[in-house]
Amino acid sequence: MPELFIDGQWTAAAEGRKREIRCPADGTLVASVDEGGARDAEAAVAAARAAFDRGTWPGTPAAERGRLLLRVAELLERDKDAFARAESLDTGKRLVESAYDMDDIANCFRYFGNLVAAGDAGRVVDTGLADVDSRIVYEPVGVCALITPWNYPLL
Repeated sequence: MPELFIDGQWTAAAEGRKREIRCPADGTLVASVDEGGARDAEAAVAAARAAFDRGTWPGTPAAERGRLLLRVAELLERDKDAFARAESLDTGKRLVESAYDMDDIANCFRYFGNLVAAGDAGRVVDTGLADVDSRIVYEPVGVCALITPWNYPLL
């Protein structure tokens, strides 16, 4: 079964490579997964860029985007035990630590969901000029490809 989700579809790694995921705590085999390479990353970035530029997300009202992030937090809390178990098997962390990590991750989604849903207009900065209104506003920069840390991959 293909395991990379690129451009709205499950697909196998372009180069056909697989990787064994072993629990660092005891070396047991957790899973064998498709291992994406440079071509897969490029395809994923291109698909995400096209979706960002031409898809519905940029036109989605901020409040709705915030609600979606809050929903992710709810789902992480609902399935916390399963996510924590998977995180422990992947990283070798004790289960209790992975459970704390799931709380942190859900809280990050909740923080940003509430921030967006509140329609924050940015932080006002005093320029010293009466006729100048200056604000610091955080906006999405677009698409990024990244390598996640081995010890906290979901966050």
